[in-house]
Amino acid sequence: MSMVSIESTSFTQNPLDILEEMVSANDWAFERASTDEMLVEVAGRWCNYRMFFFWQDEISAMQFCCQYDMKVPAGRAGAVHELLATINERMWLGHFDIDTEEQTPMFRHTTLLRGAQGASVEQLEDLVDIALTECERFYPAFQFVIWGGKTAPEAVSAAILDTVAEA
Repeated sequence: MSMVSIESTSFTQNPLDILEEMVSANDWAFERASTDEMLVEVAGRWCNYRMFFFWQDEISAMQFCCQYDMKVPAGRAGAVHELLATINERMWLGHFDIDTEEQTPMFRHTTLLRGAQGASVEQLEDLVDIALTECERFYPAFQFVIWGGKTAPEAVSAAILDTVAEA
């Protein structure tokens, strides 16, 4: 299959400029290392999260990672990889992965913006909200596998246990 390339004169705005305003409005700590990279720190219910945003202008894509404040011990790596597969089957947007350098679990997603003028505030808010929601939802599952010795199915089942009523 061959693709025909057509010259495009559209300019895609760097979404990190919008993110910087959004992060400042939420009083989150952040560092803008360059025009193409941003690190944001957010306190969650279970732990602190580090969110990394990388803008690649050449392909109009923004890669986003939301990293847990936990490490995977070498002896539990296999069980955590099984957990990743189990969790990722349930994901509709993004996926969970392990940072190979730091051995930390993270949520990842890449947004393609080619042909768009840029990302909207709502899109970026949704991306951050979805990442934090999924990280909070599955944090207990990672803890159950890493420190509780549970299997991936047991951990996911316990982590997403929905309550029916209030006590």
